[in-house]
Amino acid sequence: MNNIPEVKVGVVAVSRDCFPESLSVNRRKALMDAYTKKYGTEGVYECPVCIVESEIHMVQALEDIKKAGCNALAVYLGNFGPEISETLLAKHFDGPVMFFAAAEESGDSLVQGRGDAYCGMLNASYNLQLRNIRAYIPEYPVGTAQECADMLADFMPIARALVGLSSLKIISFGPRPLNFLACNAPIKQLYNLGVEIEENSELDLFEAFNKHAGDPRIPDVVKDMEAELGVGNLKPEILPKLAQYELTLLDWVEAHRGYRKYVAIAGKCWPAFQTQFGFVPCYVNSRLTGKGIPVSCEVDIYGALSEFIGTCVSQDAVTLLDINNTVPDDMYDADIKGKFPYSHTDTFMGFHCGNTCSSKLSSCSMKYQMIMARTLPEEVTQGTLEGDIVPGAITFYRLQSTADNHLRAYVAQGEVLPVATRSFGGVGVFAIPEMGRFYRHVLIEKGYPHHGAVAFGHVGKALFEVFKYLGAEEIGFNQPKNMLYPGENPFAR
Repeated sequence: MNNIPEVKVGVVAVSRDCFPESLSVNRRKALMDAYTKKYGTEGVYECPVCIVESEIHMVQALEDIKKAGCNALAVYLGNFGPEISETLLAKHFDGPVMFFAAAEESGDSLVQGRGDAYCGMLNASYNLQLRNIRAYIPEYPVGTAQECADMLADFMPIARALVGLSSLKIISFGPRPLNFLACNAPIKQLYNLGVEIEENSELDLFEAFNKHAGDPRIPDVVKDMEAELGVGNLKPEILPKLAQYELTLLDWVEAHRGYRKYVAIAGKCWPAFQTQFGFVPCYVNSRLTGKGIPVSCEVDIYGALSEFIGTCVSQDAVTLLDINNTVPDDMYDADIKGKFPYSHTDTFMGFHCGNTCSSKLSSCSMKYQMIMARTLPEEVTQGTLEGDIVPGAITFYRLQSTADNHLRAYVAQGEVLPVATRSFGGVGVFAIPEMGRFYRHVLIEKGYPHHGAVAFGHVGKALFEVFKYLGAEEIGFNQPKNMLYPGENPFAR
């Protein structure tokens, strides 16, 4: 992954001046010892210059962690804490912030050794709200040194996504395809999130592609593709064009990233792409996404945004799929019923033409795009990477602006089942508990598009916190049976 940030969290301990400073000193040391013993020293920095008790200390701590190269901040209440100085610390730090607090250690130390950080967290949270400061606060933010070390570790993927978004540019090519209103949403929320966007015509891309004809790097890229595809290299004649296109995109990224560190792409792939370029871009999209540069299909800008967030959180390749079709009755009865703990409506098939990277497919083959080939010559639809998606844990999610500029998100954890799909494209049989109700009362009810981002692993905890930190007004999830959705008919069961 060469397109996501490295996070360095500065841990700053705070203390109220009427409490023993030694409480915060010793508890910070215990926290750092617990963290480094379990997680190592990489990515954390213990601010040594002071325990923050005043505004002057706050400035000193900020200067120190900035000098140390920290791009995220963890404010640790070793005792009650100074509610003004500690929240000013968060206000003036340019990056994601978390607050957490030390629990009391022993029933024998509840006089001079009592820190009252349990109480201090209440004042800290109130002051954060007074100053309109967003901060990550764990579900239960008070704990032992080891528990707080685990909280700090939980903050890492959240911080990585937030740091990445603060320096992200999304590059798009062309308007959405006809009849794809669902992939369109106002870009105002991108700017609200601190994301830049560069919108280009697909004609600009076509010009750049043509200028890469005969690029001397093409043979090396072709060799790399051949090695990746192996026996699945069923369309070798199309690889030079795909290599030319890959180089076009990579060069465009470098020439157009500007002052932004990270890039995602929302690409055009039909209807005129095939006839003009002479191929489909799916395989190239899969390769770039596998390198950490997400490329969404069908100019899905918020899909690219979602993919980038998942890449930062998981530090792994993601994919973008259609929430596509039901599992047929006979297939459910033969391959799923009684073998896995899912009802029929918990299951569905996720599909896209061929944009899932090879490392996330059980096996893969280079083929043509069957749907497009129904109306176009087959030879211009070559370039999909087909195969069944690897079984295992997944998180289905999306961050989306509504048509009237409200920011919403959803997160649902489940798995890809080890069931042969008997279908085409990059495809898998997915199972998410209570998917049927989630489909009706979140995806349909809230007007989400058919594209969903997929992270490989259960990372819903971090994604939920990222979306909350970003200010999503609603975060839908697959609610259990005993938890009705708003508007769900209680008599329909």
